[in-house]
Order: sequence, then C-alpha cells, then structure tokens
Amino acid sequence: MAKRRNFAAILVKCGLISQEQLEEAQNVASVQKIKLADALVQMEYVSANNVMRAMAEEYGTKFVKLEKLNFPADLVALVPEHVAREFNIVPVAAEDNELTIATSEPDDFITIDKLNFMLNRTISINLAPKEAIRKTINKIYGQDGLAAAVSLVAPAEDGAVDMTTEIDFSETDIYAANDDDGSLDESSAPIVRLAQLIITEAVQLKASDIHIEPFEDRIRIRYRIDGVLVERDSPPRRLLGALLSRFKILSKLDIAERRRTQDGRIKVTVGTKELDLRVSIIPTNHGQSVVMRILDKDNIKIGLRQLGFAEDDFTTFNTLIRRPNGIILVTGPTGSGKTTSLYAALNALNTPDRKIITAEDPVEYYLAGINQVEIKHQIGLDFASVIRSMLRQAPNIILVGEMRDLETAQMGIQASLTGHLVFSTLHTNDAPSAVTRLADMGVPSYLIASSVIAIMAQRLVRTICKKCREPFQPPQSVLESAGFPEGVLEKAHFMHGRGCSACNMKGYKGRLGIYELMKMSSKIRELTFAEAPTTQIRQAAITEGMKTLYVDGLLKVAKGITTLEEVLRVAKMSEEDG
Repeated sequence: MAKRRNFAAILVKCGLISQEQLEEAQNVASVQKIKLADALVQMEYVSANNVMRAMAEEYGTKFVKLEKLNFPADLVALVPEHVAREFNIVPVAAEDNELTIATSEPDDFITIDKLNFMLNRTISINLAPKEAIRKTINKIYGQDGLAAAVSLVAPAEDGAVDMTTEIDFSETDIYAANDDDGSLDESSAPIVRLAQLIITEAVQLKASDIHIEPFEDRIRIRYRIDGVLVERDSPPRRLLGALLSRFKILSKLDIAERRRTQDGRIKVTVGTKELDLRVSIIPTNHGQSVVMRILDKDNIKIGLRQLGFAEDDFTTFNTLIRRPNGIILVTGPTGSGKTTSLYAALNALNTPDRKIITAEDPVEYYLAGINQVEIKHQIGLDFASVIRSMLRQAPNIILVGEMRDLETAQMGIQASLTGHLVFSTLHTNDAPSAVTRLADMGVPSYLIASSVIAIMAQRLVRTICKKCREPFQPPQSVLESAGFPEGVLEKAHFMHGRGCSACNMKGYKGRLGIYELMKMSSKIRELTFAEAPTTQIRQAAITEGMKTLYVDGLLKVAKGITTLEEVLRVAKMSEEDG
C-alpha cells in the first residue's frame, strides 16, 4: 500500500494553512505538549472539521458530520454510556458483527483493541471532531449523568454538557425536599446536584465568572461570558442558605460566618481538564453574595501571536521582552487580560537557561518551570519583602503582580536597575497615564525615565462569531464620526454576526486584545524627566507611531474581526485620535 501523506501536509497542499502556520503550530504543540491537531485548532488556523477531513484522508477512512446523523435506540444500545464517555466515541452504524464508531483519535490502536474485546464486535472507525462527539454523547444518552459530569473532588469521566437546556428550577425531583422541616441542607442530594449543575453549565459556556446574588424574593445567577454578564436562572429564595453552605464547604470556608468577607478555592475536574474556582463571598443587605472566578489553565497557554497584536506591535513587543533589563508595565482595568498577556510573555521566555520568579496576589495559574510566590499580607509577606528576597535568588526575569504602592514600585525599579527584566501591572486607563501614576506614588521622575522601557495598555473586545459572520456596511454617518485613520476605509471589510447556536445568538464568540504600546524613546524620557503632563506625553508617543487603544480597535473593525459597537464599549476616541 502506498504511503499516505500526513494530515498536516494535506492541509498545506489544500491551502487551508501555510507552511509558516504549520511550523508555528508545531512549536506550540511541542512547548505545551499537546497534539499538532489540537494546536492548529487552538490557534484557530483551521477548523476542527477540516483537521478531521485531512486525517480521514491520511488514514483512508470517512469523515462524518454527527449532527446530520440519526441514532436509533438499537444502535445506541450497542455501546454502553460509560464506554462512550470513557473513550469519547459514538456508534454510527452496525452491520452483522461489525460496528462503526466515530472517534477523534484514529491512531489510538490500543483503544480499538479494547473496544473489540469489550463490545465483542469488529470495530471500524469514522472520524469526527472531539467536541462534536461529546455533544452527541450528551444528546443520545440524555442528561441523566449530568451530576457525574463534574467531579468536585476526584476526576470525572467527561464534562461535556448540551448547553441548549437551562437548569429547570421547577423540577419536583430536584426540590422534593422541603425546608420547612429542615430537611433541605448543604448535604441534600438536590442541593449538591444544583451546585454541580451551576458550575458545569458555566464551564461549558466558557464563562469567566459565576455570580450568585441574593435579592428579597429570589436568587439571581449570572455568568460573565466574553466579558458580558448574562442572566441564566432565578432559583427560589428559600434555597439560598443551603446553596451558600454547599459552596462554602467546597471552598473549605466557615459556614457559620455570615458577617465578614471570605475567600477560598474550589478544585474542579471537567473531563481531562483541572480547573480552579476562586471564591469570594461578601455580606449584602439581602444575604451573602458569591462570585466564583473560573481559572482555566488553557487560557494562559496561548502564544503571543494569539493575543491579537497588530504585526508592528507584535514585532516591537517581542523584541522588548527579550531585553536584558528594564521594566515593562501592562495597564488596564480588572478583566482586561493583563495576566494573560504577561503569562504569554513568560511562556515565550521560559527556557532552561533563564530563571523566572513571580510575586502574585494570589497565584491564579501555576506555570511549569517558573518559581511563583503567593503574597500573604497576614504574615508580612508583601510585594516589597518578596522582591527584596527574590534578588538573592539570582533571577533573570521577575514578575510583580501589581505595583500598588511606593515601596513596591521602588523595589521593582531597583531590580531593573541591577540587571533584571521586570514585568508588572498598573491600573491606569492608557499607557501614557502610567508615567503620571508612578509619579503620583512618589517615584522620582528620573528613576521612571531610566528604568521603564515600555508601557502597554490593553482592553478585550468580543470577536465576531466565525460560524455566522457576514458582510455588513455601517451607515456613512457612523463611519464619518468614528474617525477611521486615513486610507483605512478604502480597504475595509466590515462584518457582523447574525447570531447562531454556536454563539448563543449573540453574534460574538471569543475575545481578542486591543493594544496601546508606548515605547520609551529619548523624547518621551525627556518629557518624563521634565514631569510633563500626560497629554504632552501621549501626543509625543502618537507622533512617534503609537496606535491608541481606540485606533487599534478601529483597525480590527476594518478587518472584520470585531464591530464598532464593541470597540466603543471598551475604548473612547481622544482628541489626539481626532
């Protein structure tokens, strides 16, 4: 039999990816220790369907679109649910003693042998994307096993849930227990299942936060999806006490404490993913409010290319982070992606010949090969004392979670002046304002001018759903008032999302950064040293080629990546932009 080309070569030949994209994906796969196919899909260079089509050609089998197939009960009965979930397979056809299954792992011959033995049939394979198989499993086997989909203590078999169904709070079996006689508590099966359902749904909807808020007559549950809060459910008020206690037990918090704020963590395993939930509880006038931040390690495994930099900003930033010393500041409000950008930079620099130490409050994600220190104010372990001790560890690169006060800023500057590359964050609205903010803290202007090498402001905008995006022409009056840079409108390709099941009819799916990268040139250093106002520094930076947040957003609108409404939601046009 003639040797078949591998799927990557097929994708290149068909023009679905370039050779450069293939090489970049191979590097990412090697660094993250994932399969090349997963890296290509993760980097959005090619769809999962096209990867499976190319694999089917490589292995001489068929690609199947599971959503178009019928699954009669007698066919489904041939593969028990626990087997389907464990091996992520679904039966697609049966004839005599042969069973055809859909899988996403055509080279997993050990699994095929196991299935031959377990199902007592000759197994042949078709190929389908991993996520499509998971959704089909939930569809054809029903949702009875939902409570087992997320394990809050031990690893679960699979976490995929068909999110087309919301939690039904009217189900009598979930709330059969009656709290009048005290039978509804944090250990009741209905409450345990409800807590699991809330977390499962949020994870599957790719939410970043879960908000559980008490009101006079109800509990409001909201998820923050792509930076926007979406209300999902309103359980009866009577469930509040038991639900709060359940989450407190999982977070190892004191269930009797109701007057003070509390912070904890929950470890969650969904399929093969391990997630952390950072829990914050505060007392409100109607009871305690809970916010759970979902920390997914996959979010920080992206490379610098996937952050959304324009080509010139990417080249500049990539050069800056390889400088031997100096301070690089990333600014923006909470939830603007600062941590993701810094971790992407650290991932790019994380090689055996460099020692990297971080000081974070708290450590949100654990990175292999990097020494991470968690700040603990209650025992005097603050940023300044950690940085002081860090320098005795002879690091090459230091990350300071946030420059909150003068002492921390001064220690970071001293570290940069003694030959270390320092990354940190500040809460300012734009890049030039960071200079003024450091001066307000009390840092001498000559130290700012001599130590800071670049300041980057950023925001996150929702990207148009790739499944339902279509050409769109904004009104001429809107385009004129938007202030697009000269020459951009002539080449613009405006798009919008009409809404589909993939994006929950929102028209948006996923987020990307818009950036304002200010390199400290000799002119800007002079203005900093002279304590010039922010407007002067901004004007000088723009003259030297800095794109503001708003302009970077407009360029992404013109490329059909996002919409003008989305850019206006997170950035505004300044006088300098006009």
